[in-house]
Amino acid sequence: MNLNKIMLGALLLSGIATMPACNGQEEHTQSEARESLPTIDVEVERVQEGLVRSRIEVVGTIEAVESASISALISGQIIELPVVLGSKVQKGDVLVRISAGDISAKVLQAEAQLSQARRNLARENKLQKQGASTKETVKSLKDITRIAEGAYKEAQTMLDYTTITAPFSGTITNKIVNTGDLASPGKPLLQIENGEKLQVLAQVPEGLLLKVSAGDMLSIEIPAADVTLTGEVAEVAPAANPMSRTAPVKINIESGPDLRVGQFARISLEGTGESTLMLVESGVLLKGQLEIIFVVDEKDNTARMRLIKTGVSHDGEIEIISGLEPGELVVVSNIDKLQDGQKLDYKR
Repeated sequence: MNLNKIMLGALLLSGIATMPACNGQEEHTQSEARESLPTIDVEVERVQEGLVRSRIEVVGTIEAVESASISALISGQIIELPVVLGSKVQKGDVLVRISAGDISAKVLQAEAQLSQARRNLARENKLQKQGASTKETVKSLKDITRIAEGAYKEAQTMLDYTTITAPFSGTITNKIVNTGDLASPGKPLLQIENGEKLQVLAQVPEGLLLKVSAGDMLSIEIPAADVTLTGEVAEVAPAANPMSRTAPVKINIESGPDLRVGQFARISLEGTGESTLMLVESGVLLKGQLEIIFVVDEKDNTARMRLIKTGVSHDGEIEIISGLEPGELVVVSNIDKLQDGQKLDYKR
């Protein structure tokens, strides 16, 4: 029994004695492997703090810059409606004709009264020159003539209202009435929109309103069309709605084959600015869920691998949340070919 204990103790001492020798041999092997790696040419960047602004999205809707609801100014039966949904019309094209029997009669009556007043005035002027009439009579007939002219112009204008034309070139997007329906003042008949000129209407929270000005260029995403474009702010409301705490902002955008009035849009606005470390995206190597960079050890010009945590990307740069300090030198090229401890050649 004592002999077994003595042998076990001797074996343990022997193992302990050989462990430092093994560890030293492994470190020596790794050192030789690093020294055998070739020196690689790389580009480097010294990390500095920068200001990054958060992005805030607000939603909006595409609408036409030129949009009109066509209504009647007089009452009457619709006798002609030459357009349908989707009809393309030019400025001045006839959209609706309304029955004008009674108005035409009023025009004829006003025209006859005007002709009579002009004849009476002409006769009285002639009599005055002959001394057979007075200035007061002539003046009175002049007033009557002017009243008759006004009545005739009014009746003629009412007759013009029986024909409704397109105020601008566009497309009929809504047709509310049909031939034979009764039109009345203020009742919508058609909707016309110019799809060649589009804008996005967004309700911007009052906290961001002061950061938006006419002429600003904003990024806009249209998910339905899979399009991201830049629009120019055209109008900004001077005050917010006290109920919703938002204000309307209109942003002009270029039309496209896949863009339609009514589509949903996302508008990107700048939020508050924060100071953080930024690095070009080419300096970060992704391996699975690991984010790796190579920091330059400036004492011996070697690459030292380091794990980091990144944040948002902006204009080709990525935010470094942790794992890096300001002023450190980072490799930003050929990082997929690097190994920890490899010698570097770079411009100083």
